[in-house]
Amino acid sequence: MYKYIIKRILMMIPVIIGVSLLVFLVLKMTPGDPARVVAGSEADEATVEMIREELGLNKPVMQQYVDYMIGLLHGDMGESYVNGKPVLDEIAARLPTTFALALASVLVAVIIGIPLGIISATKQYSILDYISTIFALAGVAMPNFWLGLMLILFFSLHLGILPSNGAEDWTGYILPAITMGVGAVASFMRTTRSSMLEVIRQDYIRTARAKGAGEGRVIIHHAIRNAMIPVITVIGLQIGTLLGGAVVNETVFSLPGLGTLMINAINQKNEPVVLGCLIVFAFIFSMVNLLIDILYAFIDPRIKSQYS
Repeated sequence: MYKYIIKRILMMIPVIIGVSLLVFLVLKMTPGDPARVVAGSEADEATVEMIREELGLNKPVMQQYVDYMIGLLHGDMGESYVNGKPVLDEIAARLPTTFALALASVLVAVIIGIPLGIISATKQYSILDYISTIFALAGVAMPNFWLGLMLILFFSLHLGILPSNGAEDWTGYILPAITMGVGAVASFMRTTRSSMLEVIRQDYIRTARAKGAGEGRVIIHHAIRNAMIPVITVIGLQIGTLLGGAVVNETVFSLPGLGTLMINAINQKNEPVVLGCLIVFAFIFSMVNLLIDILYAFIDPRIKSQYS
């Protein structure tokens, strides 16, 4: 198992290199001159050229990338073109907000989606099954930014019981978490339902029932655990999706996370910050996938034997 974990961690290196190179080249191809942004619109060409030289922007593109990667190996993501602060410090200050939002959204989706999937499977073709399916489809159909605005209008402006922006305390995460989580409910519900339907038709489930085990015990102790592996896979993928969705939702709810940091950096042509944020997103997504694979082994011992 330890060898497998080390192997997976080493496999992250080419992923990070690939993501960083792709993003770096895309940023270089986008219009705009970072030196001009730093100098200001009224600066003369001599000043812009001096700033370009200070930032190393006059070097060949691949030389700039190599210099950046050498700094990254030493834990240096560069400095922001706008305020001169280390990019790593800015990301460290914003990351907890984004991470808390993503985890809260997953929690909302798990609490709603998995029970709905179990109910739909155990009560197939019943009115509960149809209602759960309609609710899940509605969650997929609604754009996150539209749902967020509707929640703000109702709970913040109309009822005045929840904050519409900021994250001064835990209540500031409620509306953003619901906004992001509702979209993931459908994935959890559909995956749980299909997996449960497959499991409850297996021979060992019929054997448990034939031995006189109650339906609740059969579902909880026998069916759910074996049905969770596909669901865990979807949860891992959704964490990555929700981290990406935080870019939009943090803007809607004015949360000081990585999403708003990256949007502002894109608008300001602040390349080191954009690159740093995307590398962190890629690293987190890779770590989540590794943790999901490790979790498989604890749920199903047969998978653990394959890792050893």
